[in-house]
Amino acid sequence: MEAVMINRTLLKSFSGINTADGDGVKLTRIIGSPQLNMLDPFLLLDCFESEQAQDYIGGFPEHPHRGFETVTYLLNGKMRHKDNAGHEGVIESGAVQWMTAGRGILHSEMPEQEDGLLQGFQLWVNLPRTDKMTAPAYQEYAADTIAVEALDNGGNIKVIAGKTDKGTIGPVNNNYVFPTYMDISLAKGSDVSQAISVGHNAFIYLLEGEIQIVSEDSQQTLLAKELGVLSDGEQITINSAEHASRFLLIAGKPLNEPVARGGPFVMNTEAEVRQAFVDYQRGLF
Repeated sequence: MEAVMINRTLLKSFSGINTADGDGVKLTRIIGSPQLNMLDPFLLLDCFESEQAQDYIGGFPEHPHRGFETVTYLLNGKMRHKDNAGHEGVIESGAVQWMTAGRGILHSEMPEQEDGLLQGFQLWVNLPRTDKMTAPAYQEYAADTIAVEALDNGGNIKVIAGKTDKGTIGPVNNNYVFPTYMDISLAKGSDVSQAISVGHNAFIYLLEGEIQIVSEDSQQTLLAKELGVLSDGEQITINSAEHASRFLLIAGKPLNEPVARGGPFVMNTEAEVRQAFVDYQRGLF
């Protein structure tokens, strides 16, 4: 007798809050807001999307980070990244940059365009206590180097991190939280199932359309521009019966460690955060 996989269900959903960061860049803060402070190991999720240059042109001038990783996934537009160690490049449509800030880095993220649509996400992923002071590092992948798995129904799964049930593997390597990061498109009237490691925290962000999260005894609806926090379980089953849809599926192993935040620094204790400010002020990044 074949074992039945336990489906994850929808625990709660919300739309985030409108805010601004950097030099006035308008965005929606989805994780790191009063609605959801964090979902271990995920500290923050921002969505930026505008065709109005005044909403994004100021960008994110030079600022520091320590103690976690930033993941920038750009759906449309171009963003120039530059740090104080001489690393520089342009993140283009469909590309991802997974940056390990580690012990400290100064960087800027500035739009490489003066008009048109700029759309994407930045996710902050915590680092464990043992690796918060690791050397800064980058994993950068252009759109055409990220694996895309075709689905039978005409949809597809773009795999940034993790592995699909059919074996397609994302390029990002992360042995801190063993993440899943997938951009999934479904045609109207279709469905998809994907295994997620038991014990990993997981969420869906629906970019467009409407989906049903299907379990043994229920179907729960998630609407466009909503984040849905998932229960524990072995897999997620998603149906896109009435509308074509596109969503991010993100999961990771929780660190279960104390979290102390101070703006761009995320450590385990307040004393470590204060030390980060001292080190930054002394020019030690």
